[in-house]
Amino acid sequence: MTGVTDAARPSESYYHLHLVSDSTGETLISVGRAAAAQYNVKPIEHIYPLVRTHKQLDKVIQAIDEYPGIVLYTLTEPELRNRLKTYCQENGVPVLSVLAPVVRLFQAYLGGVPEPRVGGQHQLDGDYFRRIDAMNFTVMHDDGQHVDGLEGADVVLLGISRSSKTPTSIYLANRGIKTANIPLVPGLPVPSGLSELKRPLIVGLLASAERVVEIRRNRLLGLNAAQSVDAYTDRQSVAEEIAFSRRLCAKNGWPMIDVTRRSIEETAAAIIGLLQEHRRKLSESSGA
Repeated sequence: MTGVTDAARPSESYYHLHLVSDSTGETLISVGRAAAAQYNVKPIEHIYPLVRTHKQLDKVIQAIDEYPGIVLYTLTEPELRNRLKTYCQENGVPVLSVLAPVVRLFQAYLGGVPEPRVGGQHQLDGDYFRRIDAMNFTVMHDDGQHVDGLEGADVVLLGISRSSKTPTSIYLANRGIKTANIPLVPGLPVPSGLSELKRPLIVGLLASAERVVEIRRNRLLGLNAAQSVDAYTDRQSVAEEIAFSRRLCAKNGWPMIDVTRRSIEETAAAIIGLLQEHRRKLSESSGA
């Protein structure tokens, strides 16, 4: 491939990022954003999912011609793939097949020739229906609902208001993990029998008082609620809520995760690591 043309070079503040896929584009979006996060220059994303015909590719090429930038693609059809690659190379536009290096590695190890399947990771198989089941369970057990069914959970999250319980639960459910979450409310007891649960991993989510107060105030603004310095947004009251949740988790030996500076994805990754260890211990104890 030749050097990048002046038109394809980024400005001082942004650049164009074209993500071309014959499936949903989730893989490309994740990879593109992970790479883009390493730089201060912000990408303007152009996402093209379900590109499976030459007519659809025509529109993609027209957009790349109008807004040159980096092109990442996952195209299974050889003609479409080669056409996009050739166009970019001839016009000095940086282009990369995201999956090609990975597939070559698999091929070198496994041998044989891969059988390309469009959207092969999105099959209606057992894993898919497991995720749907987990999502249904999580929605039904959000914010302290149906506490009588907690033994069926894989994970139970505890935390005060605005500690990212619900978005973390939904993210975990999308990974096929049945997740319930229970709010810790001042003056209200936790569900009876919580400490007797055996199967689920119970995790406390914590955040700094400053962070919780900030989120709660923004929440009230979003609801057009009056901003009053009551217990909900008072820093001292919030600090006492956090201290209570710490004592509760410490008393019961439940792990705690500080989400103050963590993204939802990072929090979920930490929980998945704890869940794997929890399941290993359960397996060892049941086999003893």
